[in-house]
Amino acid sequence: MELGIGNWEFGAWSWLAFCYVNCMIKKLTDFEVYILAEELSNKIWDIVKRWNYFERGTVGKQLVKAADSISANIAECHGRFHYKDKQKFGYYARGSLEETKSWVRKSYVRRLITKEQIIEIKEYIEKIGPYFPELFFT
Repeated sequence: MELGIGNWEFGAWSWLAFCYVNCMIKKLTDFEVYILAEELSNKIWDIVKRWNYFERGTVGKQLVKAADSISANIAECHGRFHYKDKQKFGYYARGSLEETKSWVRKSYVRRLITKEQIIEIKEYIEKIGPYFPELFFT
């Protein structure tokens, strides 16, 4: 069974086994989920930096922090050795993904993000999401 990025056929062990076995072997920038999370946060940054002062200071800061936190927690997981530490930062990364989705929805309702931008952000979120399987986090 290959433990590379594209093969997630080992059920509940997916994120944790992947992290536990591979994180000490590979560089952080070798992980597709990390690269996707970085791209998502950079995309959100590019959108938010064009907003007016009030929007940036309220919704914008929260959205950027949540998006940045996804890749930051994946990096933290990568640097940890023990199972429980990796699990904890996997939970944090997944929580940050959910928080990002919440702020994106609010931004759209408040007309800060266009439909085209939502589609682009959603593509990243849909690619990142499967790395955090529900079975592992229940």
